[in-house]
Amino acid sequence: MMHENIILLVEDNPDDEELTKRAFKKSNIANRMVVARDGSEALDYLFATGQWSDRGTDSNPNLVLLDLKLPKIDGLEVLRRLRADPRTMLLPVIILTSSVEEQDVVQGYSLGCNSYIRKPVDFLQFTEAVRQLGLYWLVLNQPPMPIGGV
Repeated sequence: MMHENIILLVEDNPDDEELTKRAFKKSNIANRMVVARDGSEALDYLFATGQWSDRGTDSNPNLVLLDLKLPKIDGLEVLRRLRADPRTMLLPVIILTSSVEEQDVVQGYSLGCNSYIRKPVDFLQFTEAVRQLGLYWLVLNQPPMPIGGV
């Protein structure tokens, strides 16, 4: 059975959410996008708990786009928990944030993010960044099989 290719966007700002969706559409990246608006909701989705308890954990997203400044549980703590669990430890996680703090970059990589991208302010630059991100992570990159071979 082929599973659906999903992008999990973890973003609390509605304007940035819409901008990201528009950039993916403009770049002809047709993967289904699931949006979590805080860190707690992201973890619920990834571990099939709370409102996502009926989802099942056998079809994790192909890619997580993770903002850092999130309500409830911040992005770095979400990343820490993902990397600590065998079901999600190999999941590609791209930090997509407006943070310019060097300590966020260092901490993101220390916790195991696959890439750290600062959101460009200009829509055309942002669209190009998303196009390249999508091409690499969703087309060219060969991810490992999930733990358990699912």
